[in-house]
Amino acid sequence: MLIAGTVIADSETVIPEGAVVVEGETIAAVGSAATLREQYPGHERRECDLVAPGQIGGHIHSVQSLGRGIADDDALLDWLFDAVLPMEAAMDADATRAAAELGYLECLESGTTTVVDHLSVNHAGEAFEAAIETGIRARLGKVLMDKESPAGLLEDTDAALAESEDLIEKYHGAADGRVRYAVTPRFAVTCSEACLRGCRDLADRYDGVTIHTHASENEDEIAAVETDTGMRNVHWLDEVGLTGPDVTLAHCVHTDEAEREVLAETDTVVTHCPSSNMKLASGIAPVQDYLDRGITVALGNDGPPCNNTLDPFTEMRQASLLGKVDARDPTRLPAATVLEMATTNGARAAGFDRLGTLREGQRADVIGLTTDRTRATPLHDPLSHLVYAAHGDDVTFTMVDGRVRYDDGEHVGIDADAVRGRATRHAERVVEEAGIETAGP
Repeated sequence: MLIAGTVIADSETVIPEGAVVVEGETIAAVGSAATLREQYPGHERRECDLVAPGQIGGHIHSVQSLGRGIADDDALLDWLFDAVLPMEAAMDADATRAAAELGYLECLESGTTTVVDHLSVNHAGEAFEAAIETGIRARLGKVLMDKESPAGLLEDTDAALAESEDLIEKYHGAADGRVRYAVTPRFAVTCSEACLRGCRDLADRYDGVTIHTHASENEDEIAAVETDTGMRNVHWLDEVGLTGPDVTLAHCVHTDEAEREVLAETDTVVTHCPSSNMKLASGIAPVQDYLDRGITVALGNDGPPCNNTLDPFTEMRQASLLGKVDARDPTRLPAATVLEMATTNGARAAGFDRLGTLREGQRADVIGLTTDRTRATPLHDPLSHLVYAAHGDDVTFTMVDGRVRYDDGEHVGIDADAVRGRATRHAERVVEEAGIETAGP
């Protein structure tokens, strides 16, 4: 396939009247559309206004999709323990499958081709099946919680680790390597030392398995960990083995100098979730400082109940604006830097190589956007538009591994209307069973 348009190949390269040639699962060529049409005359042609790398969600919660809007305007720990965790506990296998499908379809139609997905304690296999079926690229894992957890989610430590290992054996490397496993303890508040150390041991036993958890999102969380362990959060995670190049820590809003040194020295990946951090009033992560230290920072949406969208373009805009306001410096976190966070840095968080740019030899994860919008007129700078003005609903075309998954408003091979219908029915039941009050009818 030859995909033509203004090609944003990476944060430094824009090719007007360009094209991307895809052969199988790989990008075969990138360059002038006129030249490539001559070189590849037999390829299927497709025109898009903008052609860009697939966005990478460095931290999402697909199975929380049923809870969009259930716990608005609450503090983090109240939000979590009074609404989100009870909702997860009430979800059966069918509800989990519907929620994951819904989340992945939202990602694909918004231009996200890869996700690092923090699931739930129960029925995690349903989300793996949803990832395989929808065609999204995913690094995901069952959540572990063996202390300070509500009924229905509290687990025996050994049983939780054993179930995680079973899922690794079944799903790590599934769909020709498009689906991979991350050992996923929820966070230090709900995981014992034995659980956290067990997570490190489990990840080390399998090639390519990573670790994904939350850290230092909220000051109350940090105080709880310090009371329990005598250490600040990042130091505790380092103590139990949950730092390093194979670890992605979501949030890291509140870290001190010594903790930042640990993150840099261990080459731990951080995922910044600006919309969630603002909505829950968690604070502003020191993203520029992390980047200045050489720490890889990706971007994530977090979950639909604390965002309330999985639109990756929203996160790029929010990340840049929040960084500027925090520093009182309009030069901080410019568009190019933020696009790197959403693509190449996201690839590092997700643990996939040959991803995040449109270059020969890269995996063929490509998106196309329309600029047939008033807010796209005039279009002086395509990169600026992508970061500051584009929306997920501008996406008209999403390709993962060389296969078209979303095309002009239609999901390929998936009945999106049926998914939305199932998700709505399950959401109504789950919210009622969990005893969560909503403002809706």
